[in-house]
Amino acid sequence: MRTKCLRLSWRIEVADAKFITSAATAAQFIKPDKPMIAIAGKSNSGKSTLINLLAGQKRLAKTSSEPGRTRLVNYFDFGSFIFADLPGYGYAAVSKTEQEKWGKTLDAFFAKKEEIAHVFLLGDIRRDPSPDDMQMVTYLNYYILPFTVIATKSDKLSRMKRKERVRAVANAYGLGIDNVISVSGLT
Repeated sequence: MRTKCLRLSWRIEVADAKFITSAATAAQFIKPDKPMIAIAGKSNSGKSTLINLLAGQKRLAKTSSEPGRTRLVNYFDFGSFIFADLPGYGYAAVSKTEQEKWGKTLDAFFAKKEEIAHVFLLGDIRRDPSPDDMQMVTYLNYYILPFTVIATKSDKLSRMKRKERVRAVANAYGLGIDNVISVSGLT
């Protein structure tokens, strides 16, 4: 079945997206009063850039070329839904202790799965999914959390190469190509 929204042919109208708060522990997580979309992925996969792109703002979510910039769960109000920008997993220029702390934060966040309407799983389109990415998909499937794979940084590839990489990413995850959306922080 082909769904138009999976191909990003729809438009999100965001009048005034705004930052709500950051949370370092489960006790600080917000209890959403509207649907919440979690944005997960490896460090430096483009999570904050996607938030800025969808908000039509350049500095709503802090971005960095250095992996590991997002260290807390950051909440953003987009009007009819909330985005939860999660710390990245995998490589980051931080200590092992800090990475373990992020892992515990992610575990605590996903433990409240009834509050999560959807998950956007981001990954660089130029790279095959890592073991950490595969583990996240296994986790999402096991807990029956709906998700969409967002293949970021697509502006760095030609149109033909982008199609090839979407197919390769979909195959790696065992998904159909309509379940992988390629995006660019530029468009």
